[in-house]
Amino acid sequence: MKIQEDAMYLQFEAINEDVPGSKWRRVFDRHWPAYSRWFVSDGDRSRPTYSNSLKALRTYMPRLLPTYEAIVETAGGGDLEARFLSMWCPPFYVGGCSQAIVTGAEPSLIRNYDYSPRLFQGTWLASRFNGKRVVAVVDCLWGVLDGINEDGLAVSLAFGGRTAAGEGFGIPVVLRYVLEFANTTAAAVAMLRSIPVHMSYSIALIDRKGNHATVYVNPDRPAEVVERRVSTNHQHGVEWACHAEITNSVERAAAVEKLLPLSASIKEVLSGFQRPPIYQTNYGHRCGTLYTAVYRPFDASVELVWPGSVWRQSCADFQDEVRTLRFNDGKFGGLAPTFSQVTVSS
Repeated sequence: MKIQEDAMYLQFEAINEDVPGSKWRRVFDRHWPAYSRWFVSDGDRSRPTYSNSLKALRTYMPRLLPTYEAIVETAGGGDLEARFLSMWCPPFYVGGCSQAIVTGAEPSLIRNYDYSPRLFQGTWLASRFNGKRVVAVVDCLWGVLDGINEDGLAVSLAFGGRTAAGEGFGIPVVLRYVLEFANTTAAAVAMLRSIPVHMSYSIALIDRKGNHATVYVNPDRPAEVVERRVSTNHQHGVEWACHAEITNSVERAAAVEKLLPLSASIKEVLSGFQRPPIYQTNYGHRCGTLYTAVYRPFDASVELVWPGSVWRQSCADFQDEVRTLRFNDGKFGGLAPTFSQVTVSS
């Protein structure tokens, strides 16, 4: 077996920086070459102008404008950078993910993020852009894949399994908006109903009081709140059969459903998320599990979990650190990532 040759490595960096500064700029410099190539992969004219991007932000997320302007300034203030960072009508992209809302004695949100280690940004950011502490795993340099704020509102996303695309925002910037300005599930749902998105996603939400929701957002349909605590990569039913088959979306959803009787504990659900079919290892096809996140609204904490390893942070106590993960593609016999190195940033 060619384990060493086919291993993939991922640097996962935790950064504590209240407002965009030198730490965030270092992340930008590392990832901007790849992001900029992706952003104009269909040609520069295929992406909206800066004027249109700014207009969309002013229309749908006006309270986020000061943060956006600070991010753009820290990135150097260029036209392409500003258009990209608005996340207005980005290119189409897909991923995996499994999500479960646990409603027992200690409410929680547990999710697996499934993607390719080679394409994942690997930034865990604790910020206070608008006075409220937000801890989130970041995508597109400042958007949110999953996260929690100091009010105990937790949120995560899963691709909705549809090929529909339209005029709207990339969902990571919408979830940034939610965590910056919402403190309850109800407030978050209201935001999701009012902001257009360019692709289909299933959004999981839970707050400190245990109020929760799964929201289907789509570019061609109104946002819909559904009575489900489980989401993978299809919504009401499979619409993109090829993607569902490659990512085992139906099988994962069934497996997660079995984990969620009313008496289920976080420990029991987490254990299931660390095993197939929920835990995936096909990293070469962009559907390997890169991390499991456990969000606990009571104390606004989060754990990133791998088999045999737990990395805990919280809104109250977040430490800079860098961890390097090694992933072996399942088709070569590798079953789990391992920590190959741990270093602490200054």
